[in-house]
Amino acid sequence: METKTNKLHRFALNTCPKKFDNSGCLYTADRTLYSSAHAVVLHHRDVCTTKRQLPKTPRPSNQRWIWFSREYPSYSPNLSFMNNLINLTMSYRVDSDIFAPYGWIENHNGAINFTIPRKTKLAAWAISNWNPNETFREVDIYGRQRQKLQRDKQTEIFSAYKFYFAFENSIHVDYITEKFWYNAISLGCVPVVMGPPRENYERFIPRDAFIHRFIPRDAFIHVDDFSSPQELASYLQSLDKDEEKYKQYFNWRSQYYVPPQDNPWTVSYCRVCKALKDAPPYRTIASIEKWFK
Repeated sequence: METKTNKLHRFALNTCPKKFDNSGCLYTADRTLYSSAHAVVLHHRDVCTTKRQLPKTPRPSNQRWIWFSREYPSYSPNLSFMNNLINLTMSYRVDSDIFAPYGWIENHNGAINFTIPRKTKLAAWAISNWNPNETFREVDIYGRQRQKLQRDKQTEIFSAYKFYFAFENSIHVDYITEKFWYNAISLGCVPVVMGPPRENYERFIPRDAFIHRFIPRDAFIHVDDFSSPQELASYLQSLDKDEEKYKQYFNWRSQYYVPPQDNPWTVSYCRVCKALKDAPPYRTIASIEKWFK
């Protein structure tokens, strides 16, 4: 099996977690093995500039091409390049052939005793495209033109906040990124989310015996539940003064936890082997663009 990955996201091949059955599969970046590969993973951002970036060697009969993207549609140019080429999809979309979310929670069966990190600050927000004409009271903003975020101290910095503004760059079905999963949930903050509707966050979707996407209602705060930013701000301030009510947003942790992800790319690729074993009859997708958008 051949994988094409961005140089910034290299990972050790054939080292999948035990819960993934990868018996009988070989992951390789050796392109000389292309003609014998059962599947080729095409990471969209690496092959979307020109069709010349796609494999040039004649495609073996019944070799499956897997389209992989972690980006939202408007940040995925030239989707038409994939017309009538792709056999399986892999993305954050639940209706992908291979579901590869940014994060998930699992049932820990009482094995984990979660303690809320010590809170000394109210709210944080990390953003790259910040409008200096906007004003935010009591919210510490990290990113360009604002406070510098030291990556090696990100856990220490964000875990001290009661709330984290997990605002997505674009609103699309199932597009819930590391802003929610890592910056907020994993670091022990209550996420204030803006993205797909609340119902999308609350979905409980068992993908297999190990992976679940279940976000309890009391695990986050959705901006759509408020009529104005002022009403949202007032609610956050009320939670800041009511310790018991604030702690209710962590009740779900008595049953669930977010598995650590040293490299989420590894987990995404590790799902390919099982997907190939369970793959539907060979078929080609006429338009990735029509499906994805």
